[in-house]
Amino acid sequence: MTKEDIIKLAHKAGFLIDTHAQQYQPNCILSTYGLIDENLERFATLVAEHEREACAAMFDNHNVWDEEVGERIRARGNT
Repeated sequence: MTKEDIIKLAHKAGFLIDTHAQQYQPNCILSTYGLIDENLERFATLVAEHEREACAAMFDNHNVWDEEVGERIRARGNT
């Protein structure tokens, strides 16, 4: 996962991208303004979904057994 992917997922989870802080601290990309618990939980969920999909995609369009593996990987998000 690239830094850009992480920033997109963090933004989708509710984190605010702090472009002002980046001018002074390039590694400071996120600001939570007190919502860290909820945002971190949502962020972790998004990262897990992203990784599951990346793994499952490796099995798509090969053969029936491989497609079943991809479906099982995706199903892990529904448990």
